[in-house]
Amino acid sequence: MRRVLPVIVISQFFCISLWFAGNAIMPELLKHFHLPTDFLSYLTSAVQLGFITGTLVIAVFTISDRFSPSHVFFISSILAGLANLGMTIENVNPAGLLFFRFLTGFFLGGIYPVGMKIASDYYRGGLGKALGFLVGALVVGTAFPHILKSITSNLPWKYVIISTSVLSSIGGLAMLMLVPNGPYRKPGQQLNPGAFIKGFSTANFRSVAFGYFGHMWELYTFWAFVPVMLATYQSNHPEAALNIPLLSFLIIGCGGPACVFSGLLSQSLGAKKVAAISLCLSGLCCLSSPLFLFSASLPLFTGFLFFWGLVVIADSPLFSTLVAQNASEETRGSALTIVNCIGFSITIVSIQLLNALSGIFNSRYVYMVLAIGPVLGLLALLNYNEMSRRSSE
Repeated sequence: MRRVLPVIVISQFFCISLWFAGNAIMPELLKHFHLPTDFLSYLTSAVQLGFITGTLVIAVFTISDRFSPSHVFFISSILAGLANLGMTIENVNPAGLLFFRFLTGFFLGGIYPVGMKIASDYYRGGLGKALGFLVGALVVGTAFPHILKSITSNLPWKYVIISTSVLSSIGGLAMLMLVPNGPYRKPGQQLNPGAFIKGFSTANFRSVAFGYFGHMWELYTFWAFVPVMLATYQSNHPEAALNIPLLSFLIIGCGGPACVFSGLLSQSLGAKKVAAISLCLSGLCCLSSPLFLFSASLPLFTGFLFFWGLVVIADSPLFSTLVAQNASEETRGSALTIVNCIGFSITIVSIQLLNALSGIFNSRYVYMVLAIGPVLGLLALLNYNEMSRRSSE
């Protein structure tokens, strides 16, 4: 039991490294394929759209509830790694790049929410703590391609793609061999296409789900545009000589320890309160971004991005905890998956909106639009009834 969480965390980290592999090598892709700079948003959205489709399929067919989640995780990790390798095929065109990123995202739908399902099958008490470590692994895994690119800067960009695919296979194999079905797993015995929407019939589930949706409006758009923010600063201040891949890794990756800390803190303060504090702080970062992102002070600029990187993700494991706690045991996997599916659908809208606004409005103020998510998320949390949840347990 004690070794299970480290295995889940490491496996999640290895597999999730596929997510932003394309973003980490974007300058090389733009140069190699003669692509416009706005291709970044399309490449990111292709992964998100694939993930949405994959999670929707898993939720509708209740796959992670009807079948062993460890087996689902393993198969998904192998297929996601193979799809990722598709980017290295000789003479692949830009449409092919988007297709392979879509496929990678599709199979990631069997990794991220299924990993949370596996954790919830093992941990009933202290689930927030367990998911803090798990989402922390997601964050570091998401940032990992950036540091990999920094380390292999003198090597061909394909090394980043190959390395992340190998890691995904190792992570899936570890989950298959070392993590059997958890003691709290209650498998669904038959296909139930409507099971994934069952949770939305309760007020508390709706409250935390909509809080999560507000969080997602901001999160992945911030992550996708971190290199853009750094490149913009570098353009305005050439003397800064920023190591953009390394800084991108550190800014995104610092959210990993933040998730662990928030998970531990939730044991004493409660998941809802810590999630609300984090959401409030990240919303303030959105609103104050014009003051810091264009500051002439490099320490102030980077310090702000690091703080934003901490608070933008710290609430994520807590929302997943609240969703799991307010879903029925028989459909918990499907509930986690459909909430992920909707949340990532929102990220596509957010990313594309910010990309469109960047070409219309002053870039100094464009990131303020991300505050919409935290504001709506906090309003949704106001409807959460802690006593109602406890009385139903």
